[in-house]
Formats: sequence, C-alpha cells, structure tokens
Amino acid sequence: MLNRYLKIVLVLLLSLLCLMYAIQNLANLDACFSSVAYILGMTEHNYYANSFFPAVTNSFLVWVAVGTIIGAELTAGILLLIGCGKLFSARQSDSSSFNQAKSLALFGAGIGIIVWFGIFGVFGGAWFQMWQTPTGGQSLNGAFQYFVSCAFIWLIVRAKDR
Repeated sequence: MLNRYLKIVLVLLLSLLCLMYAIQNLANLDACFSSVAYILGMTEHNYYANSFFPAVTNSFLVWVAVGTIIGAELTAGILLLIGCGKLFSARQSDSSSFNQAKSLALFGAGIGIIVWFGIFGVFGGAWFQMWQTPTGGQSLNGAFQYFVSCAFIWLIVRAKDR
C-alpha cells in the first residue's frame, strides 16, 4: 500500500513540475520566444560553425516551436494530474484495477520524456547544437534533469502492483 501512495505522490510532483514550467513560460512569453529564437537561429555557434541543418529565423516557425513546447508541457501536466486522481481513486482497489488506473499518468510522463528528451535533447541539442552556447547549454542541462525525472517516475509507476 505504501508503494501506491509513493507512486501517487511522484505523479503529483511530476504534474506540478510540468505545469509550473508551462506557466512560467506563459508568464514570460517574450523571454521564452527570445530563448527559442536564439536556439533555433543557431546564434554564436563557434565550435561547430557549419551545420548540416539550416537555422530557423522565421518568427512564425519560432512561435510554432514555442507553442509546441508550452502545449506539450501543459498536456503532460494535465494528464499527470488527472492520472494522479485516477491512481488516488484506485488506491484501495485490487492490483489489476490500480494497474489499469496508471495509463494517463504514464502517458503524461511519456509526453514529458518527449518534451525534454525529444524536443530539447534531440532537436535542440543535436539538430540546433544548443550545447555550443552558455544559454543553450544551461537549458540542455535542465532539460536532461527533467527528462530523467520523467523517465524514472515513468519506470516506477509502470512497475506492476501486486
């Protein structure tokens, strides 16, 4: 029973992490746009000055990226919050019912993995080489932290309850 409560709390905390980052991005939308534009524009790339991929400087495409990031963070946070409620409702149920109640929490954590590993790690880090600048490097380090949190919580929640 304690493991179930641990899973519920971890899902709640991960939900709050996703929601807080989304809300912070919305509260600082101009700064968020500037940061994403800076990364997509591949500004100040001194180590790997030439890239196989072109920089993105079109404002519309930058807004699409900003919207995708914030939308995915919000989606992950909301799914995790709903998943937390489902897990809490099923906490006294049999193992099969509790395991079935995990689906939205797992889906939300999976979206978090996509955001911080996929968008930031794969596209930001590998495609747009964000690691080359101090601002991009700090963002990439933070994204790795959040990806690991999502992945570990996904694994913990995914473990079958008996």
